[in-house]
Order: sequence, then structure tokens, then C-alpha cells
Amino acid sequence: MPGDRLTLKEMCAKFDVTTRTLRYYEYIELLFPEKEGRTRYYGPTEFARMELILRGKRWGFSLEEIRQWLEMYDKEDNSAQLETLLQMAERQLVALESQYAELGETLVDLREMRERTQDRIKNAKK
Repeated sequence: MPGDRLTLKEMCAKFDVTTRTLRYYEYIELLFPEKEGRTRYYGPTEFARMELILRGKRWGFSLEEIRQWLEMYDKEDNSAQLETLLQMAERQLVALESQYAELGETLVDLREMRERTQDRIKNAKK
């Protein structure tokens, strides 16, 4: 069925990525498109894998961690992989919570600097 497969350009449009990105994901074995001659076709499995890749990137996982994560979906007994995923998630949550706290402090500092600067500008005009 034509709707079940997308070309490289269609896949790029669907996921808002570049052709270079998709080719790189193929090169590092995150995606496995079907090939007919020089044309690549992406099907439902690749759509699902791409959604997981983008989700993993949004969560801050490295491409290697994402590759390991994707491998667990290819195995029937994946309890060890699930434990690894849980550990990765815990580690990433700690890192993101730390970044969130630092960002909060930075926003407070920046707002204070902006207010001081606005006050200096007002005082200089008097």
C-alpha cells in the first residue's frame, strides 16, 4: 500500500528532520529503510522508531543510549534492557532536575540584572 511507506523526502517532512539526519540514523543503525535501487522507503516500523528517537533526544539521551533503547524492542525477553532503561531514565531525571534548578537561578539573576540596568538608565536620564 502506498500510504504505508514514505520516501526519504516524505519522511523528512513528516518528522521535520533533514535528509542528512535520516541518512546518519541509517548509518548508525537506528533506522533500517527498505531500499529499491537508490530509493529508500520507510514503513510503520521506521515511523515508530523515529518517534522513539525523537522522544529520546527530547529527553536528553545520547544517540548510543537511544540505539540501546531501540534494541530492547527487537527482543522477546527484554527484562535486562528494561532495567537498563530504568537506570538511564533515573540518571537523566537527576540531570534534568539539576539543569532545571540552575535555569531557575539564572532566570532570577537575569531578571535582577535587567531591573538594575533599567534603574540605572532611568537615573542617568535625570
